[in-house]
Amino acid sequence: MGKSSSVSLNAPLSLMILVVILALLGLLFVFEASVAEAFTTFGDQYHFLKQHVVWLGLGLAGMTIASFIPLQLWEKLSRPLFVMSLIFLVMVFLPGIGRELNGAHRWIFLGSVRFQPIEVVKFSLIVYFASWLSKHQRLGPFLFTIGLPSVLLLLQPDLGSLLVLVSVAVAMYFVAGGKLAHLLAISSIGVGLVSLAVLTSSYRWERLQTFLNPASDPLDSGFHMRQITLALGRGGLFGQGIGNSRQKFSYIPEASTDSIFAIITEEVGLVGSLVFLILFGLMFTMMVKTIGRAPSRSFAQLLGWGIFSWIAVQALLNLSAVVSLVPLTGIPLPFISYGGTSLVMILFATGVLLRIGKEYN
Repeated sequence: MGKSSSVSLNAPLSLMILVVILALLGLLFVFEASVAEAFTTFGDQYHFLKQHVVWLGLGLAGMTIASFIPLQLWEKLSRPLFVMSLIFLVMVFLPGIGRELNGAHRWIFLGSVRFQPIEVVKFSLIVYFASWLSKHQRLGPFLFTIGLPSVLLLLQPDLGSLLVLVSVAVAMYFVAGGKLAHLLAISSIGVGLVSLAVLTSSYRWERLQTFLNPASDPLDSGFHMRQITLALGRGGLFGQGIGNSRQKFSYIPEASTDSIFAIITEEVGLVGSLVFLILFGLMFTMMVKTIGRAPSRSFAQLLGWGIFSWIAVQALLNLSAVVSLVPLTGIPLPFISYGGTSLVMILFATGVLLRIGKEYN
């Protein structure tokens, strides 16, 4: 009994250490994956590294601050955060504020500051659902609430973030005691929406076709997956060695963001990749232990499970896409991929998990 209690008491500290280790490994491999693109585009091989260092510093500071914010404050702010999240999702369509990049409205530009509001929205909606579901689990209002941001995400379009958001909401509904029949209904609606989104978009349909038959057009639509596969194959058992990736030289698009694990595998091989997966597994275990301290179906526990689901679903989608289990979604790998808003918000959310560990010590 004493040994189990000791392990449980150390869970938040272990979680923090594991997160920092993963974030520092991410820093190393963001440099590795981006060095060629940075030099070619900006004439400075450290360009993306410098930016990532700033974002990582902000994220670690945010994690520290969040660990001192009482959970009661988040519950009080749940409704304002929900309204703010909807406003952000509308702002991406406003001329002069929202910007269309690569055919999608996902960015907000405020002077020299630019960010992806969806990362803030994910956290805000998790806080709101934790508060709402801790009091009731009515299916109608739940579907209406998740439907509002879902429609706005489909309009952007951002199918990857929609999958994450709906998956997290369903997981929280389940933990809160939602009925199995309701979950099946929600899942059916979700599958229908995703199918509709794919069928009504030539771009998404092409991605699905490429996923099902990547060899059909290896020099165009299948180029990305083919290069990822080559990177994984070159990695072998022990890898080519850190710094020796060939695929980072403009072969793999988005090498430092959603495809970064392919570069990692190429350099450190299957064995090194397994070390990464073990670190993620240990981190998730510590998250579960930390969340388990909170009372069942309380705001704190639902908030913790929401954050856990967010990070776990993103990691699962990213890694599954790299090994061709699902189509490429553009979802970054938590703590590892280059990307300012995503890194900062996930580290901030981790700070909230650490706060749960403090309040229910």
